[in-house]
Amino acid sequence: MSRLVLSAWQPFTPRGVGRFATASTAWLLAVQCVCALFAAAAVTWCVRAAWFPVVQRAVQNLPDFGEVRSGRLRWGEASPQTLAEGRCLALVVDLDHGGDARGAAHVSVELGSASVRIYSLFGYVDAPYPADWAFALSRSEALPWWGAWSPVILAGVFGGTVAALVISWAVLALMYAVPVWVFGQLASRALGLRGAWRLSGAAQMPGALWLAVALVAYGLGVFDPVRLLVAFGAHLAVTWVYLLISPLTLPPVRAAAPGNPFAGESPQPEAPKAERARGENPFRANAD
Repeated sequence: MSRLVLSAWQPFTPRGVGRFATASTAWLLAVQCVCALFAAAAVTWCVRAAWFPVVQRAVQNLPDFGEVRSGRLRWGEASPQTLAEGRCLALVVDLDHGGDARGAAHVSVELGSASVRIYSLFGYVDAPYPADWAFALSRSEALPWWGAWSPVILAGVFGGTVAALVISWAVLALMYAVPVWVFGQLASRALGLRGAWRLSGAAQMPGALWLAVALVAYGLGVFDPVRLLVAFGAHLAVTWVYLLISPLTLPPVRAAAPGNPFAGESPQPEAPKAERARGENPFRANAD
């Protein structure tokens, strides 16, 4: 493994991020994958800890009869009704969307007669039931389905997070590369365009790890949605700080020393000692 690769091993300091400018693209991708695995583990744990127990209780509280067919919800019990509620998520049935069953959860999913309404810090959105869908909402059918598919859903969250992070880092690095390269040229740093792209890709990892820590804090109840939103904005700011500081840790470009216009001609190189001795001996016979 080359010395340059060994020097670029951590993206936690501006100097560490700057060293990825001279590392290989394959090595940058390998380090990004490790970072994405940690971030995806945090996201998956947060979903598992904050949402899955509520969904499990809601499935257990479903009635003996319930289904969505032809774009309408057919419900066999009274409405409104809270199926399950936690700190982060609530699942309720309110056929008229009257808001009587809505609690204080950060996200509330409300099943109406013709649509699903999702409430959050940003307001609410309505999603009508697809007209060509037909699925059961009864306890006897939903419990086996949830037991079989919940591990698959978690695996999808984990793999989707890894893929989304790696792809988004590559795309955002393309957007950042030219400004970072220009900044490096203005600062007289040894930074090419490809190196600027690699540096831009590495600069996004510290912010992603910070956001992963914030998600764990949210899952533990330390952060509320407002603090989590602030952490999301802060992770972007962290990236921009690294993009500004890391190029300055690269070695400066050394300009060639200008020639001295007042100096005379440069002296001719001295002849080797053997040739001097041969030329200075007048009594030596000619080789011819």
